[in-house]
Amino acid sequence: MANLSVAPLSGDPFAQAVNALLIAGAASTDVIDALTAAGIRTRAMVDCAGAAAELDEPRLDLILLDARSVAEAACVPLIDRLAARDGADGTALVAILAAGQIDLAAPLLGLPGTQLLCDPAPAELLAALVLVRAESEAPSRLRVHDVTRDSEATRLRRLNEEVARIADALTRLTRGELAEDEAFERYTGLREPEMGYRGPEGPPPDIDASEIRAVIRARRLRSQYFAPELFADPAWDMLLDLFAASLERRRVSVSSLCIAAAVPPTTALRWIGTMHDAGLFGREADPGDRRRAYIVLSEKALQGMRGYIAALRRVGLSLV
Repeated sequence: MANLSVAPLSGDPFAQAVNALLIAGAASTDVIDALTAAGIRTRAMVDCAGAAAELDEPRLDLILLDARSVAEAACVPLIDRLAARDGADGTALVAILAAGQIDLAAPLLGLPGTQLLCDPAPAELLAALVLVRAESEAPSRLRVHDVTRDSEATRLRRLNEEVARIADALTRLTRGELAEDEAFERYTGLREPEMGYRGPEGPPPDIDASEIRAVIRARRLRSQYFAPELFADPAWDMLLDLFAASLERRRVSVSSLCIAAAVPPTTALRWIGTMHDAGLFGREADPGDRRRAYIVLSEKALQGMRGYIAALRRVGLSLV
């Protein structure tokens, strides 16, 4: 089914240096429009059955998977194949999922160069593709202008941040999600792999899952009296939910964790990826169903939560 459709080219086709493979059950106007607007050349469009041969082709900069119209039976082996690539060849991956498909994306969480979008708005999809193009073009710019290597890298990083903010504004995301961008900058220390957590002084605290669940209920109760976006804090909400689940010896699916984050699914997926990169979240496969995976707290995150609660108790404060 190769070459069923390609994004129409505008301007100088040689300026569109990013080669993309579009994998979809059917051509989608929003995807084609976003590819064209981002200046990305679609080398071929294939269905899941025809993807295997195309994935082995050289000079592929972007794999764009639109799974919204793809049957689960066809989607699962393809996602497993994409996950096995592990970003080692430098090919970017953008996967578009429907809300009911979030759990299928678990194998892709935390993979280098991967962006997961759930029923994205047009501007949100465009922002993801613009980031791919900017990152794809950066190496050649750095080689040509070697004397300005540091400044080019800095400008690219700032461009990535700015495009994400523009997408939020264009899609009229809530104030809470805009505030989340500021929270993201505050939490960037989480990405440091050597970052440690101070453990409790003395024996570990005796913590009951009901205590954590009560905190979660109290946080959700605020939305009955105030706009939920005023208190959006997906990283902490997910940490609380996974910590309670660990105490209950219960496993948490990706879709369940997205609900616990109390933000739109794409935002939640981005935060899950961030926490995974930070070494705070891990994945556990479901031995009974290879299509599912569960998110768990890493040992570092468990120690951090226990140490934080112990510190609160030492000074007479409550967990919020």
